[in-house]
Amino acid sequence: MSVTFAQGFSASGVAAGVSAVEGKKDLAVVVNNGPLDVAAGVFTANRFCAAPVQWSRKAVADGHIKAVVLNSGCANACTGKEGFQQSADTAARLGELAGVPAESIAVCSTGMIGDLLPLDNVLSGVEKAYGEVSDSAEAGELAAEAILTTDTKKKTVALEGAGYRIGGMVKGSGMIAPQLATMLCVITTDAKVTAEQARAALSAGVETSFNRIDVDGCMSTNDTVLLLASGASGVEPDAAEFNKLVADACASLSRQIIGDGEGASHDIRVKVTGATGEDAALACARAVAASNLLKCAVAGNDPNWGRVVSSLGTVPQDVAPYDPNNVTVDVNGVRVCDGGRPGRPRAEVDMTPREVHFDIDLGEGDAEATVWTDDLTHEYVHINADYES
Repeated sequence: MSVTFAQGFSASGVAAGVSAVEGKKDLAVVVNNGPLDVAAGVFTANRFCAAPVQWSRKAVADGHIKAVVLNSGCANACTGKEGFQQSADTAARLGELAGVPAESIAVCSTGMIGDLLPLDNVLSGVEKAYGEVSDSAEAGELAAEAILTTDTKKKTVALEGAGYRIGGMVKGSGMIAPQLATMLCVITTDAKVTAEQARAALSAGVETSFNRIDVDGCMSTNDTVLLLASGASGVEPDAAEFNKLVADACASLSRQIIGDGEGASHDIRVKVTGATGEDAALACARAVAASNLLKCAVAGNDPNWGRVVSSLGTVPQDVAPYDPNNVTVDVNGVRVCDGGRPGRPRAEVDMTPREVHFDIDLGEGDAEATVWTDDLTHEYVHINADYES
């Protein structure tokens, strides 16, 4: 199940001729049929944010969105005023079909940076997609397929609360770094919530999920996460349960991105404990997760803990206080570094599982943080060397 798992939503995914791959589904529509049209959004921090990000930020600012149109195959980023007008025209076309103002339509794009959209194809695709919207499970899956680029599989989620549902879809595989990732994400719920509740839940959920994954250290221009609430269940959820379910949805979708990292052969969990505060733990976890040397070592099944501590050592003392002589590092349960010195032989570490766990204890406090990343393989280089061509 995907975005249609929650009541009050319909969706579709069609081939519009945006992608260079002939016949590929490359345009999706998600419609909120109400009775509420509550929405919240979180967007990339990249200063070169794409035209659809600029448009959707304004559209969602009042806490209300009626529908979303998403395309793959072209990012419509770094395209100036003409690109922004293309986003506006796309929103206007879906708005006309749905009988709502363009300003109540969000627009998302992903693909090659620096190219304008084939607008005629997009607009005709919007008409086709709107004509095929359905609240069926299949329609939700087609929408999830249409937003993929270098992804190898659809990424969806479906969760149930006390009388209400949450569904969602995401795309993302490469150009993934903290402060969102290279992705488009739509999460839907039929819970009866306010815009303030939606914003708070989404902000908290994103912070511990999409903001804590890192495939290749590259921040996108197009990152967008939207939470839409229809209120169709009629249930006003318990705030704590709702916040947790939104966070769980974000965690599941972000984890699926890591599991589909471009060419990756290992998913890497970097967990830092024993820190003086969460910010300190997170700074250390991000420093380790960003190490290309470590990622390459993992790709070669080498539990090279020297690359862990060398990255850990780049975090300033005023950011993360700790004594290197108290630090321990476990790799898949084997303590290879004990008190800043060699521990058990690295040959004891089993690196064959898909998941590799680096557990780092700073020995200073009770705070912790976790970041997920991938290894870097020959296939990653191949995919990105050929991306434009």
